[in-house]
Amino acid sequence: MSKFLQIHPIDNVIVALEPIAEGTAVELVRGSIIVAKDIPQGHKIAVSPIKKEEHIIKYGYSIGIAKEDIAIGQHVHTHNVRTGLDENLEYKYTPKGKPLTIGKEELTFKGYKRKNGDVGIRNELWVIPTVGCVNGQAKLMAEQLKTEVDTSHIDDVLVLGHQYGCSQLGGDHTNTQKALASAIKHPNAGGVLVLGLGCENNQISQLKEMIGEWDDERVKFLVSQEVEDEVEEGLKIMKSLCEIMKCDRRTEVPISKLKIGLKCGGSDGFSGITANPLLGRFSDWLVAQGGTTVLTEVPEMFGAESILMERAQSENIFCKTVDLINGFKDYFRTSNQPIYENPSPGNKNGGITTLEEKSLGCVQKGGDAIVNDVLNYGEQIKTPGLNLLWSPGNDLVASSALGFAGCQMVLFTTGRGTPFGSFVPTMKIATNTTLFNHKSNWMDFNAGGLVDGDKTMDQLRKEFTSYLIDIANGKKLKHEITKFKEIAIFKSGVTL
Repeated sequence: MSKFLQIHPIDNVIVALEPIAEGTAVELVRGSIIVAKDIPQGHKIAVSPIKKEEHIIKYGYSIGIAKEDIAIGQHVHTHNVRTGLDENLEYKYTPKGKPLTIGKEELTFKGYKRKNGDVGIRNELWVIPTVGCVNGQAKLMAEQLKTEVDTSHIDDVLVLGHQYGCSQLGGDHTNTQKALASAIKHPNAGGVLVLGLGCENNQISQLKEMIGEWDDERVKFLVSQEVEDEVEEGLKIMKSLCEIMKCDRRTEVPISKLKIGLKCGGSDGFSGITANPLLGRFSDWLVAQGGTTVLTEVPEMFGAESILMERAQSENIFCKTVDLINGFKDYFRTSNQPIYENPSPGNKNGGITTLEEKSLGCVQKGGDAIVNDVLNYGEQIKTPGLNLLWSPGNDLVASSALGFAGCQMVLFTTGRGTPFGSFVPTMKIATNTTLFNHKSNWMDFNAGGLVDGDKTMDQLRKEFTSYLIDIANGKKLKHEITKFKEIAIFKSGVTL
């Protein structure tokens, strides 16, 4: 295996694929360079002289500007690089996207067909509180159900607990309603009990208007203040739903029924080399099969947004993408926060220097497909193909937002590792083999073979697709085994 990788021919940095000691001679096509100091795995080394205020080039794009002169062989990171990003930009509609030329494979998976035509990859029984005040009662109902009834035919009994539903104003209150309404209709739930308190802002009567149509047989409502013993009444409803779900069976459905969320977190220098490009290749493949992928984390599009805008399906989608980007910048400014905040300490330790570097790696998860639609927070997927979704980069908030949009599964790439899981199956994909082996209790799939030298991208994409279909067919991910499942609803305003 090579010690380094130059991603694009015009790059003036290379990436260390393993720790490289000070004084090591690195052989390049253009000649040998001497590494000036110890370089950690995933970090960058200058291969050309870079003058102060010149651009650092990686992936063929600028990832920042030199704060000082950088000599050949020097470590290139936060100590000598600053962001090159600025305020709102002027964008022009210059479409460059091309249709994919990937053939259809007519693959299928075994899912649960729902009355509205959606397909679930899990058959779970959910209790969804309208307000955080009844989280405890919801958990008690779920615990008692498991002790009193055989639930072995159900994939899980899950409470989607949260702290909202009251003391919120304006957009926050609407976002909570939209999120919960979307969860209530999610195809991974074969039965849902919506549990209200009675005096909260998020009244069930108003929530029903937000839901629209629902399956009366599978979705039930209970207002705690209207009954003498809400746990007893809720348990009766859950038992009836449990009984109905005994008839549910997995059936063969086309792969085009999959709606997959794309997310990354705890990135490292390998994220844009292994796991994110793998997801991009998979995304293109699934879109070519008629399926759907959703890319989110808007702040982590900053600096790479033009790549997505060039692939907009129409001028209308282009304008929606511009609004997505500039609207999020306005949100930051409204809160008096910097727009181009540097990556987290874990990202920096892994070799990510600037936000544009992280963004250029992040958007690779969207592959090369045409962008067919742009979704607001809590909005359901309407159009197959690649979609963009309004959400911050926070791992649990963004993964939950993907679930609320209707994704049956979230693919989560990471170079640092994390044990969390959202309320839909959340596959953790390691960017490097060291992480995959070290945290085998967290990680589900290893993309590190792309730099270990034992896998080609085509081989790994096919292996990954087969594994994903196994998960869609019911095989459990690591966070499902540990039952680490949560939701996080986006909030931006005051709490009363």
